[in-house]
Amino acid sequence: MNRIAALCAALCILLTASIAAAEMKLAVLNIQDVLTKSSAGLAAKDKIEKRVKDLKASLDKEKDQLVAFQDEMKKKASVWSEDKKQEQLLEFQKKRRELEAKQDNANMEMKNLQDRYLAPIMKELENIVREVAKSNGYSLVLPSNAVLYFDNSVDLTADVTKSLNAKLK
Repeated sequence: MNRIAALCAALCILLTASIAAAEMKLAVLNIQDVLTKSSAGLAAKDKIEKRVKDLKASLDKEKDQLVAFQDEMKKKASVWSEDKKQEQLLEFQKKRRELEAKQDNANMEMKNLQDRYLAPIMKELENIVREVAKSNGYSLVLPSNAVLYFDNSVDLTADVTKSLNAKLK
C-alpha cells in the first residue's frame, strides 16, 4: 500500500513539474555582445584598452632594456672576472624579478580596471534583463553560450542592449 502511495505521489510531482515547465517561457542573452555593442560597454572597453596600451609600452621598454643588458653580459662575459660575472648575473636576476613583479602589478591593475568599469554596467544589466524578461513574460533567461540551440525570437540581446544604452546615457 505504501508503494502505491509513493508511486502516486511521484507521478503527481512529475506531472506538476511537466505542467510548470510547459508554462515556462525561456529566453537567451548574449552578455558579451551586450558589453561589446552597448555605448557604456564600448566606453569602458576604450578606457581599459588605453591603459593596457600604456602599460604594455612601459613593460615592453623595460623588457627591451633587460634583453639589452643580457646581450651586453654575453658579449663582455669573456673579459670579466668571476666576481664581476657573478655580480652582473645577480643584477640581471634582480632586474628580471622586478620586471615580473611589474607585470604582475599590471595584470592586477587590469583586473581592477575591469571590475571598476564593468561592475556598474553589469549591475545595471542585471536590472534591465529582469525588466525586459518580466515585460515580455519570460520566466527564465539563460546565457546564449550555455544553450546548444535557440530560435532567434527568444534572443533578448538587441532589446537589452537598446535598454542599456537608453539607461546609461
